[in-house]
Amino acid sequence: MGIQTVSRASVGFKDRATIACLGLLVFCIGARADAQAPVVDPYSAARDEMVATRIEVAGVKNPRVLRVMRETPRHEFVPRSQTTRAYLDMALPIGGAQTISSPFIVAWMTETIDPQPTDRVLEIGTGSGYQAAVLSPLVDAVYTIEIVPELGKTAKSTLQRLGYANVHVQIGDGFLGWPEAAPFDKIIVTCSPEDVPAPLIEQLREGGKILIPVGERFQQTLYLMTKVDGKLVGQPLQPTLFVPMTGKAEATRRVQPEPGNPSIINGGFEGAQGELRSDVAPVAGTIPGWYYERQVTVVQGNAFEGDRFVRFTNTTPDLASHLLQGLPLDGRAVTSLRISGAVRTNDVQGAGQTDALPAIAINLYDEQRRDLGVFVIGPFKGTRDWRHYSRLVRVPPQSREAIIRIGLFGAVGTADFDAIKVEAIR
Repeated sequence: MGIQTVSRASVGFKDRATIACLGLLVFCIGARADAQAPVVDPYSAARDEMVATRIEVAGVKNPRVLRVMRETPRHEFVPRSQTTRAYLDMALPIGGAQTISSPFIVAWMTETIDPQPTDRVLEIGTGSGYQAAVLSPLVDAVYTIEIVPELGKTAKSTLQRLGYANVHVQIGDGFLGWPEAAPFDKIIVTCSPEDVPAPLIEQLREGGKILIPVGERFQQTLYLMTKVDGKLVGQPLQPTLFVPMTGKAEATRRVQPEPGNPSIINGGFEGAQGELRSDVAPVAGTIPGWYYERQVTVVQGNAFEGDRFVRFTNTTPDLASHLLQGLPLDGRAVTSLRISGAVRTNDVQGAGQTDALPAIAINLYDEQRRDLGVFVIGPFKGTRDWRHYSRLVRVPPQSREAIIRIGLFGAVGTADFDAIKVEAIR
């Protein structure tokens, strides 16, 4: 199971049809016509590029983690229909209403738990098996639990086929953990409950660490917690959005989303930094309601409306610069959405990707988290003062969720955004 949003390269508005080095390269070596040609990994260059441009540049520094990200064949863990997108930095649907997390998030979470060669690690939410595969060379053993039987069986088969002998897969409710294999040195949770399940606390060794996203369905905080004297001491790391922890965790959720009434939280950016709508501890220096902040700051004064707006600045072509926010959306109750916002640009120039320009974009997803399409206001370039834009979007009846994105999306220059709104039309 994984994060349901795109972290970096996925903020583009159309997917690149191909990825570098997807063709099978066969080289003839030696003078003999019947010489055996070595098979070159056709995806190695794509992995190298992914690590260099989307992971390392974004702050992941642990050399062991970077090495394993270059070596782990993500294309083996996605459906065939998603193979050409395997090394884009984006979450992808894998069936069972689940996703494979973006490579950056996998690398960042792996680095954050500081994996050691002697660690026994419990993962909640196997999904495709990719996170377990990344952890495998870095630790002594990985125990991973998946609640969706079809996903668990497929992941187990893939991991065995690829030789990850120290990864153990169990089909069951991750809320309950894996008591027979406890205690664990680290626990990594790749799906979001409202609160930390008590069994996971019990199965974590004293001094052990758990990395887990908790909070409301579309407003979560990723925590790194340490077990001290039998209790968890938490450190909030960043706002985030993961798929929900199903089973008992979801059945007991107190705050439910309102898919018939989608709206943007803090679209005017007037909320205090670090403020959240739920009782989850705030993360200092973050923008309330939004997550995966890249090269963005809140600016006070000279706003389109109110007193504040957000400014994206980038000088490196194709470097990610964006904000994201997820929201519930039931296409059976909402027939259309009006998307609106104000934009101001200064010397904005496109980058190498054809879609790397500032815009307001919204992606719609069905209950299996398959992309139903993207709708864009923009793109914008050059220099222009504040201007307000809006667009009416027809909502397919199968829609269940949406993600709105704003930013430079790899362009260079400066772009300001304010008054971002989503209004439901029934």
